[in-house]
Amino acid sequence: MTATLEAITQQIQSGDLDGASAALATIPETDDNRGEVAFVRGSLKEVGKDLAGAAEEYTKAVAEGGDIKKAAFHAAALFDRFGDDDNAIDYYERCISEPPAPINALINLAALYEERGRLDDALALLESVLDACPNHTRARQYLRSVESSYDMLFDEASQRDRDRRSAILDTPIGDFELSVRSRNCLRQMNIRTLGDLLRTGETELLSYKNFGDTSLNEIKALLEQKGLNLGQMAPGAGDDDSGDQASVDLSPDAAAFLRRGVAELELSVRARKALQRLGITTLAELTQRSEAEMMTIKNFGLTSLSEIKRQLEVVGLSLRN
Repeated sequence: MTATLEAITQQIQSGDLDGASAALATIPETDDNRGEVAFVRGSLKEVGKDLAGAAEEYTKAVAEGGDIKKAAFHAAALFDRFGDDDNAIDYYERCISEPPAPINALINLAALYEERGRLDDALALLESVLDACPNHTRARQYLRSVESSYDMLFDEASQRDRDRRSAILDTPIGDFELSVRSRNCLRQMNIRTLGDLLRTGETELLSYKNFGDTSLNEIKALLEQKGLNLGQMAPGAGDDDSGDQASVDLSPDAAAFLRRGVAELELSVRARKALQRLGITTLAELTQRSEAEMMTIKNFGLTSLSEIKRQLEVVGLSLRN
């Protein structure tokens, strides 16, 4: 009786590798079955611990157009074991290229994406798994891992921003091109760094003996070149009554509602992380942003924008026009 690929596969699964090998040698290869034959040959080699040979056969099966999902998944899993992330990602992506995508392929690819720092891509895959299987334990575990990676990334970025701002603010006044008169006046006022200068207002400078409009204008021009202003870091400089004007006529209940956190909105992880990047924590802060501002966020697309707008509409709010 002529052997079939299905029967040979059963022999492999039962551990009869010699019988499977002999039977496989009797199968004539044609354009129609070449991919399936390569896959079965790969299975035989994998069970026989010839993993490199198995990976080679699985990649042939993909190239020959057999069951691409099955062959690509097995090839990707082996490349993953070898630590060949590039090929593992390539073949997992081939595996999920046509729906329905195997859940294990989605999760494994998400793990590789996370290792590469492609956190948004990892989140998208895991969310697609949880949309279909909300209680999938492994997907939830990986989702928590990706969220932790996001938090670490934001913490590191925030620290870098703080360090960079500190370095700028600690720049000595002597590093700037100022006249001797202006430099001497600032030194006598104990204004040593750029940060000291930004914490000092015009009135305070002009109140100092021998400090006049010429020196003031010189310093203001210097700061304007750098996009800065005198006194912008002085206590109370950030207070602006006009910013609260929109809430003056609100009832206490309405004002309290706007102070609620955006975490109360039913948003995806991707959308929540985008708001974190902007430092938006309350509904009031969110409604002060326009669509154009939201679209400037890296990896923030129309899907997340529509999601946020829809959730705001649910509570009777909207983004700024």
